[in-house]
Amino acid sequence: MINKICKLPLVLEPQPEGGYTITCPLIPNLITEVDSVDEISTNVSDALEALIEGYQDLGQPLPEILRPQVVDYPIWAETLIPVQIAA
Repeated sequence: MINKICKLPLVLEPQPEGGYTITCPLIPNLITEVDSVDEISTNVSDALEALIEGYQDLGQPLPEILRPQVVDYPIWAETLIPVQIAA
């Protein structure tokens, strides 16, 4: 098994009942849901692992963004951090 850091643009679409549906424009088959931003990393990682397994089971090549590569340079990452601010 290869551990890899994936830098992906994610689209969070608010849902009327709360939470978000998450998709990735670079990986059309990636879709997951979260109740809060605290769950994004875990749920997206789980969805990616299932998607990669599906590609492998079907004998299909991984999208370029998911192929193993060496990262030996600084990575810029934007992250959502929930913060409570007193009113």
